[in-house]
Amino acid sequence: MTSSKVPALAARIERFPIAGSFTISRGAKTEAVTVVAEVSRDGLIGRGECVPYPRYGETPEVTLAAIQAMQEAVASGLTRRTLQAAMPPGAARNALDCALIDLEAKAAGLRAWSLLDRPVPGERTTAYTISLGTPEAMAAATAKAAHRPLLKIKLGGDGDGERIAAVRKAAPESELIVDANEAWTEANLEHNLATCEAAGVTLVEQPLPAGKDDALARIKRPLAVCADESVHDRHSLAPLRERYDAVNIKLDKTGGLTEALAMADAAQALGFEIMIGCMVATSLAMAPAMLVTPQARFVDLDGPLLLARDRDHGLRYDDSLVYPPDSSLWG
Repeated sequence: MTSSKVPALAARIERFPIAGSFTISRGAKTEAVTVVAEVSRDGLIGRGECVPYPRYGETPEVTLAAIQAMQEAVASGLTRRTLQAAMPPGAARNALDCALIDLEAKAAGLRAWSLLDRPVPGERTTAYTISLGTPEAMAAATAKAAHRPLLKIKLGGDGDGERIAAVRKAAPESELIVDANEAWTEANLEHNLATCEAAGVTLVEQPLPAGKDDALARIKRPLAVCADESVHDRHSLAPLRERYDAVNIKLDKTGGLTEALAMADAAQALGFEIMIGCMVATSLAMAPAMLVTPQARFVDLDGPLLLARDRDHGLRYDDSLVYPPDSSLWG
């Protein structure tokens, strides 16, 4: 590699097979398709990984093109600070933001948390996801994971009561959080929340479609409800205070770690509990998110556990304990 003081940007699409399949209310997939950005300067390379989300009209090809369109800006000295106004929130900005932070940390000889003046992340218990399926299939998958202390259960509408009852029977000791992925309706909301309460569920994530969740402000919520698709960056927080008790911060929604950290601070100031979440991706995508974990009540960074293989120098997972990244991976 030729050393240069002028920063250079490269990006590519990568694919990683999922162990089996990953199913939510919107469909199933058998591979994680990620986009990686690399910014190089003076013989150093900073990397960031994102997952384009079709729910928001993102595709790998469009995301790749959006990153590549920033080549001139990067060569002209784009920083993580100026990036925030140069690109909209989303997967493309996430990959580039994390790459710029990684490069800046390497150039300064600092770990990313020291560079950003954030607490040193420690090991945390991550949720482990049980994909949507029949009650019988979900019970069988849960039984194999019943030793894990925190399980995230994907639900999908009709039959969710039977699903959650089957899961609870298969994992009587695990803490359960539920993710409906916008699949419930105003008509079944209170019944489904009551069913989850009866099963000892701690948190329900995004039960109603984003933009159609006003009913959450009109009912007495028997357990905590977390916004996911309804929340993106810190500017979307304030209108949610009457409807939600927690927010799921994902770097692909916020457009990178820079905004994710600002959003975590703002969410705490507004009284929200915080979940730090992820898409199904490799450890390179999880590593920056670890910097949000000191502020999070719930950690959901199990993406690499769902893959058939992770990338080299991946995060260390000890069952459900996830550890901060080594500098050979990121930051």
